[in-house]
Amino acid sequence: MTRVIHTGDTHIGYSQYHSPVRRQDFLDAFEAVVDDAVDDGVDAVVHAGDLFHDRRPELRDLMGTISVLRRLDDAGIPFLAVVGNHESTRGGQWLDLFERLGLATRLGDEPVVVGDTAFYGLDHVPVSRRDDLEYAFADHDAEYAALVAHGLFEPFGYADWDTETVLTESDVAFDAMLLGDNHTPDTAEVADTWVTYPGSTERASASEREGRGYNLVTFDADAAGGDDRVEIRRRALDTRPFVFVEVELREGEGESRVRERVREYDLTDAVVHVEITGEGEPVTPAAVEEFATEEGALVPRVADRRDVETDGEVDVSFADPEDAVRERLDEMSLSTVARDVESAVRSDTVPDANVRGTVKRRVEERLDEEEELGAFDPAGSDSEPVDSEAETVGSDAETGDSDDGDTDDSDNNGEPEAGSDPEEPADDGAASTDGQVSMEDYL
Repeated sequence: MTRVIHTGDTHIGYSQYHSPVRRQDFLDAFEAVVDDAVDDGVDAVVHAGDLFHDRRPELRDLMGTISVLRRLDDAGIPFLAVVGNHESTRGGQWLDLFERLGLATRLGDEPVVVGDTAFYGLDHVPVSRRDDLEYAFADHDAEYAALVAHGLFEPFGYADWDTETVLTESDVAFDAMLLGDNHTPDTAEVADTWVTYPGSTERASASEREGRGYNLVTFDADAAGGDDRVEIRRRALDTRPFVFVEVELREGEGESRVRERVREYDLTDAVVHVEITGEGEPVTPAAVEEFATEEGALVPRVADRRDVETDGEVDVSFADPEDAVRERLDEMSLSTVARDVESAVRSDTVPDANVRGTVKRRVEERLDEEEELGAFDPAGSDSEPVDSEAETVGSDAETGDSDDGDTDDSDNNGEPEAGSDPEEPADDGAASTDGQVSMEDYL
């Protein structure tokens, strides 16, 4: 029997709502998973990608992650993982660095056997490159086999990857596919194989209303009745509370009614989302957010969904004025390269003097490789999408890494790239003036 914790989409380093407390929450959630693994004495922790929120995690996020992984290593529990789309780089991966430190194993087409189960890995692959995949995996002699992969697989929402094709074309008969990328936990059976998502360990979007958690997967060759089986059980994590307050204002009702509704909830240290609809009086979102803060909220967000004297819907959070800009950008069919350029131009961490060099380098990186040329195509064309998650910022879809109308979530859509160095040189040199080198060059 082999018992493993299956987790993923931890998104360490994500400063959600630009809050340092929320940033720590994501690391704390990952640490809680490891605590459970050590306390429960599982055989391995399997991570299905997006360990980090950004391909350039900051030093504090790296050091925090290493500290957590060392605890797992001290307990003799292997950490098996694949690379997700958020953390993927053109060169070496952070997962490779952890492997060199003896803290992780990067899964691939060779089996990694734990107990009586062989684990294989499939990193995130852009849609434009999947037709060339052969799903060729080396043989094994274990009782079970599991494929750990990152992507949006059928039959789950917003899927763009044919699960049955993976299973039927693979050289190995898999008993389970342990997946990451979709933040909504779910399990299904495809071609006699269990396929499951554990969901994210922290709410990366307000659309992720259900509690967070992970899977405990048991591969049991001695199951009751003598039948081989794979058992998948969901376990909950105690994470930061999110409070959702819906207020429908009748004619004549206004801010005082909103306050009454907010008072009905315990807002202590919570992320609070207030949504206003109806026919009532105008409401000042900033005043409601201030009131929610006084009531104990960590982060207050107010969205007035009512039509006013504009051509469209108003949904602006005054806690983060840039939300309106990001929302407008998401209405545009920008290519991946265009989003890279936009994020560089507006980034707080790229000095004005370095903007031109940063933009030039990012475009040249795409041009250097023929397979990256699809990144110049507008989003929604037949080329590679901006992100593997079918919906990006501004979507209300409940999908993998989906982002709701908050427009503050995931994949650097208009946000400064975490880990960008203010001292980054304008040219394409490997080192900055203080002697620092990139992870790719280091590896």
